[in-house]
Amino acid sequence: MVESWVNSAERIGVDLHLELSGAGGRRAVLIRALREAVRSGRLAAGTRLPPYRSLAADLGVARNTVADAYAELVAEGWLTARQGSGTRVAAGVTSAVPGRRGGGEAAPGGEGSRAARPVPVRARGPRHDLRQGTPDASAFPRAAWSASYRRALQAAPSEAFGPGDPAGRGELREALSEYLARARGVRAEPDRIVVCSGFAHALRLLFGQGGGGVLRGPLAVEAYGLGFHREVLAAAGVRSVPVALDEYGARVEELGGQRAVLLTPAHQFPTGGPLHPERRAGVIEWARARGALVVEDDYDGEFRYDRKPVGALQGLDPERVIHVGSVSKSLSPALRLGWMVLPGRLVGPVLAAKGEREAWASVPDQLALADFLVSGSYDRHVRRMRQRYRARRDRLVAMLAERAPQVEVTGVAAGLHAVLRLPPGTEGSVVKAAAWQGVALDGLAAFRHPEAGMVAPDGVVIGYATPPEHAYGAALEALCGVLPPG
Repeated sequence: MVESWVNSAERIGVDLHLELSGAGGRRAVLIRALREAVRSGRLAAGTRLPPYRSLAADLGVARNTVADAYAELVAEGWLTARQGSGTRVAAGVTSAVPGRRGGGEAAPGGEGSRAARPVPVRARGPRHDLRQGTPDASAFPRAAWSASYRRALQAAPSEAFGPGDPAGRGELREALSEYLARARGVRAEPDRIVVCSGFAHALRLLFGQGGGGVLRGPLAVEAYGLGFHREVLAAAGVRSVPVALDEYGARVEELGGQRAVLLTPAHQFPTGGPLHPERRAGVIEWARARGALVVEDDYDGEFRYDRKPVGALQGLDPERVIHVGSVSKSLSPALRLGWMVLPGRLVGPVLAAKGEREAWASVPDQLALADFLVSGSYDRHVRRMRQRYRARRDRLVAMLAERAPQVEVTGVAAGLHAVLRLPPGTEGSVVKAAAWQGVALDGLAAFRHPEAGMVAPDGVVIGYATPPEHAYGAALEALCGVLPPG
């Protein structure tokens, strides 16, 4: 028997589709179809099912057949039934096929037996999340963003909802041009800005796949940085060459015949600290002398606490520096909005690499961000979060001074994370103890370039911006519990 049905939206508010097939009576076939729909994820937890009378009418079966099938699945834990709420898919079941062994062999009792039980979903994530790279998600400015979104949609011309411009919406590029000049010292006309979905996307556009991008390697990189970025480069066939770091940032005097260098000059990631002014000038001189380029990752330039903001390196030579930024740290990584400010000669090649249609950044989101910038909401949000993150940093430093004075805290003049310098030989044990206690953090060694020759200090990277406000105190207590004794 093969039969399918689609329940009308008027009866339950959603469309449902089931495939009834296989051997057995109608009750067994219906149970099997409903169970498979939950397993596959097509019926998500909380989905309300049709009243059994409606489903029976759709299928042309007795009401008792559907009622018995529902009752069986409620008893097994697949569904819940509550007076006034109807029958729903139960919370805490996975889409993995229960009752299966390796190799696809059916468990004893068959697919329709009570041996096929839903598997409870385990809570995901650590108890205390101190991983770097993420702002406090609970602080996203929902009301202000919603207001910008509504205004942007109401004011948008009809053509905004057609095929996108690979450079990005003009409204956003205009707004970014004004903001970046004012807040970051970037020198850029709107036609030099290309909107992308973040820094990794910018790398893919610049270096392409298999060496076929706008730029070619080898590429010099800081000895400590995001491994994910190195993986993007490796996938593009680009060899990365590590440049040593010290308290003044990257040792740019070590640069040689590379075609480009990737730097985090405003706040070295993850060790902290800005690139020294003499080295900022030195890397520009190197780029001019070699005909090379500097790729500037300005990932958290807005968040400085103890000194004046360090302007973008791009301001020293817009024809030698590619400035890349995003809202991942300032607003949310979920928005997937970033930008490149390019030397004039690279705009055409980057747009050609991107393609004729914008397939990466939502046009309504671009329009909303433009309004968010122009209305001043972005500045207000950044100022508010700068105060909050500074208070969190101060709380971290104070607690460590009291509870773990043997630990040196560095890299805290800016950004959303700190580096805790540990006694030699203790990093591995601290990372393991943290994992055991449910504290998520990153060891400093995880960011080290595999070919780096500099001395490897022990340390952990703490993202003090990540936890929601109500959970921050408990996270700090848990952190102190895993640090080595003094």
